[in-house]
Amino acid sequence: MKNFALIGAAGYIAPRHLKAIKDTGNNLVASLDRFDSVGIIDSYFPDSNFFTEFERFDRFIDKYIRSDNKLDYTSVCTPNYLHDSHIRFGLRHGSDVICEKPLVLNPWNIDGLKEMEKDYGSKVWNIFQLRLHPAIIALKKKVEEAPKDKIFEFDLTYITSRGNWYYQSWKGDTAKSGGIATNIGVHFYDMLSWIFGKVKTNVVHVHTHDRAAGFLEFDRAKVRWFLSINADTIPEELRAQGKRTYRSMNIEGEEIEFSDGFTDLHTTSYKEILAGRGFGLDEAYASIGIVHDIRHATPIGLQGDYHPFAKQALAKHPFGY
Repeated sequence: MKNFALIGAAGYIAPRHLKAIKDTGNNLVASLDRFDSVGIIDSYFPDSNFFTEFERFDRFIDKYIRSDNKLDYTSVCTPNYLHDSHIRFGLRHGSDVICEKPLVLNPWNIDGLKEMEKDYGSKVWNIFQLRLHPAIIALKKKVEEAPKDKIFEFDLTYITSRGNWYYQSWKGDTAKSGGIATNIGVHFYDMLSWIFGKVKTNVVHVHTHDRAAGFLEFDRAKVRWFLSINADTIPEELRAQGKRTYRSMNIEGEEIEFSDGFTDLHTTSYKEILAGRGFGLDEAYASIGIVHDIRHATPIGLQGDYHPFAKQALAKHPFGY
């Protein structure tokens, strides 16, 4: 049984990590969050310690380790801009670190973490759950078995509606979340680079507060992509049915069905990491590089090979920014 600490216990994604720690037969020693709405912990580890102040959490972990206990893993589920710091905390305490996506906001942050891995002898692991999805594994196999000179045509559409709260939270602050492409799209860019190879071209057509669209050329594919948190960008017939989410991956005119199979991918990720088969720092460079370049690109507008959804009328920021 391995001992875990968790940073970011009150967030949206934390329950998946709590479940994964429990389902893999491990122990949660302590968790931290500035907010105390963490009753979900009772469902998994009612006897574990919880702190709302980093200093007290730090002191507890230090005393725990000095009492001949081993902290094996630190799980990081905090806002994106804090990941780098909290990963470093875990490494300094001699634990491996399992971090939610995006690992960090900039490629050079990965370089610094690689140095810390060397200094402390621990490892950093990504949560790249799409790589473990059966439909995505099948797609990768299909591409690998195709003629080596085959360049695939691929459309990615992902719309996950968010209310006005989003813009008041850290997620609506590009400096903290990395923006739309980073916050809701980074795992898709990881999937694309994992399947189709290195990026050759990265063009952004539209990038506003509630959506982003662009074109990526990989070694084996040309990809048009569209991401949005605005429910109005969902196809009208689906909105009429009350749908608030829409995702589509289309390769060569064929739709890839990947709506199911997400439930236990965090647990599967933990099993792979615990078995030494997780995705380390080097695996993060491609997707972090892509979202960094998207964030700093100047949108060129509707020219070239753009995603059809990019033509939709832009919306005003709900708070007039």
